[in-house]
Amino acid sequence: MEGADSERKEAGFKERTPVDEARRILTEAAVESDVDDPPTGTETVSLERADGRVLAAPITAARNVPHYQRAAMDGYAVRAGDTFGASDRSPEVLRIGDRDGSVGPETAVRVHTGSALPDGADAVVMIEHVEELADVGELEVGDAVAEGENVAPIGEDVAEGEGLYEAGHRLRPSDLGLLRSVGYGRLEVAQRPTVGVIPTGEELVETDPGPGEVIETNGLTVSRMVERWGADATYRDVVTDDAESLRVAIQRDLTKDVVVTTGGSSVGERDLLPEVIDEIGEVLVHGVGLKPGHPVCLGIVEETPVLALPGYPVACIVNAVQFLRPTLRRLEGTTPDPHPTTPAVLERKIPSEPGTRTFARVQLEEREGEDGPAFAATPTRASGSGVLSSVALADGWVVVDDGLEGIAEGETVAVQDWESHP
Repeated sequence: MEGADSERKEAGFKERTPVDEARRILTEAAVESDVDDPPTGTETVSLERADGRVLAAPITAARNVPHYQRAAMDGYAVRAGDTFGASDRSPEVLRIGDRDGSVGPETAVRVHTGSALPDGADAVVMIEHVEELADVGELEVGDAVAEGENVAPIGEDVAEGEGLYEAGHRLRPSDLGLLRSVGYGRLEVAQRPTVGVIPTGEELVETDPGPGEVIETNGLTVSRMVERWGADATYRDVVTDDAESLRVAIQRDLTKDVVVTTGGSSVGERDLLPEVIDEIGEVLVHGVGLKPGHPVCLGIVEETPVLALPGYPVACIVNAVQFLRPTLRRLEGTTPDPHPTTPAVLERKIPSEPGTRTFARVQLEEREGEDGPAFAATPTRASGSGVLSSVALADGWVVVDDGLEGIAEGETVAVQDWESHP
């Protein structure tokens, strides 16, 4: 055993797969490239439960909005021809008709914004441009209107048959309002991917850690990230560093769309997961040009993606964002949206190695600049991948691309707010 362990440590990570290449290998293995429908399947849900879900099919409007001619202003519905030549100095006088009646010649009917245009009317005079002579039932019109003026025509907002959304669109609350207005009560959406999250490590405990013991946080963090990203997570109990126990735990969750483990992914004596995955499936990538978190292991077991994330908390989070999030998006038939960014001036140099994509945690401070408020980005003092507070208390991270040897102090950088975006 000592000889095998020594051989594994000696092999180390002499060659690290670039991040983009590793991501491509994993997502293509997870989903056949010629699949059109969401690989997770589809389901029909009520409009009320569709927020954040992904459409499985294109949507066209089932009816016009508005489905009737309506007043676009408060005022009086009229026949435009009856107002010809009207002005403040020489108003046209019309008879005030019944509110529930039609508009005949030289007649005006009171309307409110959004109310149906009475039969016979073809325009609306704004309330500001009329003088009501209530005692004689007449109306002085001080402004001429053209046919169709201040009237919202049928289908002005949405026309029946108009294409609204493509398959793969993630629904927002405003989308649901529009879809209800055009006649939808239920929608076909992609099923939410399912993920088994398995924390591993004989040192992990839930509470009251003793010497050499560590509170389990990675599984909790990753499972909540999974839920925020629109998938369903099953957060498992800790599995100890035993090859048979790890194998059983992974195989139990092969009914899920993705299996994620935390810890045990490197090349140490207790890092058994790469060997276990290779025994029951195939290791696609082991070791990525990424910092923190290069000892990630990406594999496939019985057509199920298995991601063995590093045990250090920051490394675990970085890898989850870089590999788990795009895998879940691929499974629901979409691609990840870019993270929101804030431009900021770097307060200290960020070092990096060529060939390694570095994720540097930073804190933002708003300052007054020559052109108004601006931001300064200060790298956190704690740079270790095991310092969870360095990411939890940061405002985001700066990505140093693979081909750069760091970023100099004073450069303007884009700070990614990776945590606020689903």
